[in-house]
Amino acid sequence: MNTKEDFLNGQILLIDKPLEWSSFQAVNALKWAIRKKFSLKKIKIGHAGTLDPLATGLLVICTGKFTKKIPELQGQVKEYTGTFTLGGTTPSYDLETEVNETFPTDHITDASIKEATKQFLGEIEQIPPIFSALKKDGKRLYELAREGKQVEIKSRKIEILEFEITRIERPKVQFRVVCSKGTYIRSLAHDFGKVLDSGAHLSELRRTKIGEFNVDNATTPDVFKANLGVNTSS
Repeated sequence: MNTKEDFLNGQILLIDKPLEWSSFQAVNALKWAIRKKFSLKKIKIGHAGTLDPLATGLLVICTGKFTKKIPELQGQVKEYTGTFTLGGTTPSYDLETEVNETFPTDHITDASIKEATKQFLGEIEQIPPIFSALKKDGKRLYELAREGKQVEIKSRKIEILEFEITRIERPKVQFRVVCSKGTYIRSLAHDFGKVLDSGAHLSELRRTKIGEFNVDNATTPDVFKANLGVNTSS
């Protein structure tokens, strides 16, 4: 059982973020529980890499003096699993927005789906989604997107170390990808659809690893609170 001193001196906590929670909500839930348990006025706490609300999986959360490790942890290689849905695109490249354009998929074969992954391996230039938290001229891109503004987004260099198709049940394609910091899996879904002369969007995403940390060893925020002995209903 961790003590107050443990959390203040620094802990790395592995959390399995629930669907529709923001990363900020998950951090706040832990912060509230630790403060309540040990009657602390404040404690430093932060996460090493955001997950979108529509994604689940691994959040690495640092407390106390270990918050200094966050930049180093953010730079680690990440692994994701998830699902692309072929035949339609959305403005956000995922299910945050409705399908706005549909495309034929009859020409796509299982072999062409697997072959398409090869075009993304190694160092590639990727354009982040307009619906992202990146800033341009002091405003977050998703704010500009919601205002209907046209924005030119610069591509950036990322690296895809592994990209495999694990199951095909059209229009859904399940995948596993290992990638560098700064990779947008939503952009990967969008670009994957283009390579197949069709369209695609991300319909499911789970982060399974960050560096040596694995979601198999993570707990949900509610289990974390219960383990601390904090009443989750209060």
